[in-house]
Amino acid sequence: MYTAEGLADKEQQVVQYAPLVKRIAHHMMAKLPASVEVDDIIQAGMMGLLDAVNRYQESLGAQFETYASQRIRGAIIDELRQCDWVPRGVRKNMRRIEAAVSALQQTLKRGPTEQELASYLKVSLAEYQLWLQDARGYQLLYYEDFDGSDDDCFLDRHVVTTQSGPLENLEAENLRELLVEAIDALPEREKLMMSLYYEKDINLREIGEVMGVSESRVCQLHSQAIARLRACMRDY
Repeated sequence: MYTAEGLADKEQQVVQYAPLVKRIAHHMMAKLPASVEVDDIIQAGMMGLLDAVNRYQESLGAQFETYASQRIRGAIIDELRQCDWVPRGVRKNMRRIEAAVSALQQTLKRGPTEQELASYLKVSLAEYQLWLQDARGYQLLYYEDFDGSDDDCFLDRHVVTTQSGPLENLEAENLRELLVEAIDALPEREKLMMSLYYEKDINLREIGEVMGVSESRVCQLHSQAIARLRACMRDY
């Protein structure tokens, strides 16, 4: 991996980890609308890989693949940030769903069902599920999450590093604990779906086969789970 001068052979690293970029890009595509081209996602990911090659320092203690994966995802998210690729109506509907989740949780003292959410929103169950289906891509991150006065990438603004101070580390730990609690409170089917997707790295079609439902239904469950999580995390 190093030349005679002791410098990292960057070209070799890029070639070696290019399949990692494609794997991450295709995994993220499952959460993006059909209008997003996978080649564009891969290209953004390659820029993230180049950035990782240039920035990586073994002294930070992280394995290169772990570090590169973070920067690849960060580069893809920053690329998506630059174009408002989620229709305004979809964002509006998901905001309404999150508000409904929050309100019903306070009233019912438990997570609301789909039918309860649809009734609260004064729409049919079929229309509510269509909202969830349309939200594919929105659940990655809100476009508004990227608002800021600086030009740093999403990863630089949100990932705690070894140079972070005690306050930043404490806030990050509190955020993780809150997120774990929110995930644990999900309905069992949504919790299973999230585990299969994020922990086992299984795609939506395969998850549908495991759960005995269609891929589109898995997509709906994913959108709904993210809406529940965001409703729980809203006040953080």
